[in-house]
Amino acid sequence: MSKVPSLTLNNGVDMPQLGFGVWQVPDDEAARAVGTALEAGYRSIDTAAIYGNEEGTGKAIGASGIARDELFVTTKLWNSKQEPWTRDRVLRAFDESLSKLALDHVDLYLIHWPRAVRTDYLTIWRAFEEIAESGRARAVGVSNFQPAHLRRLLDETSLVPAVNQVELHPQFQQSEVRAINAEHGIVTEAWSPLGSGKGLLEVPTVLAIARKHGRTAAQVVLRWHLQLGNVVIPKSVTPSRIVENFDVFGFELDPEDLAALAALDSGTRLGDDPDAYDG
Repeated sequence: MSKVPSLTLNNGVDMPQLGFGVWQVPDDEAARAVGTALEAGYRSIDTAAIYGNEEGTGKAIGASGIARDELFVTTKLWNSKQEPWTRDRVLRAFDESLSKLALDHVDLYLIHWPRAVRTDYLTIWRAFEEIAESGRARAVGVSNFQPAHLRRLLDETSLVPAVNQVELHPQFQQSEVRAINAEHGIVTEAWSPLGSGKGLLEVPTVLAIARKHGRTAAQVVLRWHLQLGNVVIPKSVTPSRIVENFDVFGFELDPEDLAALAALDSGTRLGDDPDAYDG
């Protein structure tokens, strides 16, 4: 059995705190990468319609021999601006994702962006409520939602998201988002948890903590996420890195380490601004 701790979502479903992300992994490489991750011990896999690798991800899951109830599979609705997002279109998109994954249900289904310039996420969320009620998604949530987007969703619909997946790493710690998530029992999930190769893993503070514990910089940052209470989904296609990123349970950061990492927060995004993005 996996040694990864789980967090209980606000609907009672358990979600592994460490998962494997496949953003930017081509479909023809996804089966190998996901297969390596599953062999390493990961039991949570995060994909999305826009990644174009749901089929490869599904092939790895099917070939793994792991019982479906031991896996936690997440995918996301790509609510693009190219078409109006009616209830029926949302349900069709969900069916398309299930078909590509070759699954009869997913464990978590997310709205990929609020696309706040259009605010049709309210219509989408009402369709998500139907999907959750049907049991074909064991939980539903959102991605990249800022406090204002969450408040509107909470004020105007009846189901509280189970998860909010946002850009989050020591240099962009999202304290306001994490606070409103915690207030409403919404689990915070971090994408770009290692800073997307933009220098976080070369920061002297991170390297010093890594040396102190005899660990890599990536392992220190992932351990920081876990101790903060985030769900984290590192991505790699390199087998040794996939294994390294899973080996984060044999040590613990002390209060001094956590304070030093907290001081790295610059408030600077690496990705798009959810208040403006509609690409």
